[in-house]
Amino acid sequence: MLNQLDIENFTVFHQAQLCFSSTLNVFIGENGTGKTHLLKLLYSLLMSNYRESNSSLEKRLVTKLKNIFKPESVGRLATRQPGKKRCKVSLTFDSTALEFSFANNTKTGVKLVKSPSSSSHIPPIYIPTRELLTIYPNFASVYNAHILEFEEIWYDTCLLLGNPLKRGAREEIIGKLCNPLEDAMKGKILLDKNGRFYIRQKNGASLEMPLVAEGLRKFAMLAYLIANGSLQNKSYLFWDEPEANLNSRLIKQIAKTLADLSAQGIQVFIATHSLFLLREIEILAHGNKDLQPHYFGLHDSVTGGVTVKADHTLDGIGNITALEESLQQSDRYIDMGV
Repeated sequence: MLNQLDIENFTVFHQAQLCFSSTLNVFIGENGTGKTHLLKLLYSLLMSNYRESNSSLEKRLVTKLKNIFKPESVGRLATRQPGKKRCKVSLTFDSTALEFSFANNTKTGVKLVKSPSSSSHIPPIYIPTRELLTIYPNFASVYNAHILEFEEIWYDTCLLLGNPLKRGAREEIIGKLCNPLEDAMKGKILLDKNGRFYIRQKNGASLEMPLVAEGLRKFAMLAYLIANGSLQNKSYLFWDEPEANLNSRLIKQIAKTLADLSAQGIQVFIATHSLFLLREIEILAHGNKDLQPHYFGLHDSVTGGVTVKADHTLDGIGNITALEESLQQSDRYIDMGV
């Protein structure tokens, strides 16, 4: 489990300390305040420590950071300030830690200060804002054969989508998690022998994935990653704007699924703009003591950079733009006298 992230001079963050919940962690802020940067950083560090490798951890860190963030050089990830500045990153697990630093003028290297005592054998999962099922056929092979300016997250997730369906002892748990998603999609997601995803509807008809509503494709991605065992106990899920292209009813189901996943020992991290999703999470947490979400409010600082306010409730993380704008819109609507 991830316990704490300390960063100094990383992209928009001059200095920040984030202590995580073992269940659900929610990053909230305006565009440009670094929500996705935090998701990508955590994911990159975990993937660098995934499995044994012949290459050094320093090399894996550099490669992953470059392939995920796509900077011209690793040094470009350091806060852009006059003079030579060092970026410092420390990630604390239950019983070990990963710590490294690099200067803003470095091209290819990082200085490793602490390394984890062992590698992880469970890969983290990152669901980007764009669904990947329609580009899945042959994407991994094309990515390997050519230089493509796609974030490596897409490649990593496509590899996991290609895992075979899980059978055996976990089928009951998988069914419990997948059934509500399949009800929302009105069918089961399947992968045919030609590498194409489709939904088998309840009437027996098959619907090609490009013909499925984009929001439901995100449901389908999550359902298949659950069904093939990629999301399992002690794994990590990162999801950027899970509410994108979904109506309120489906957002409500996403909140419930996130809570259910965390109950299965999966540590969840999301970034969101949705006031509806935030309130659904608060409602679920109010009735479930085992769900202990941590909220992280990201705010532009008057002195430059982004500050982080963290709390167990939404009230403790400062002004939330989604809430403020919603209240102001309600006032404007009432003023119309409708």
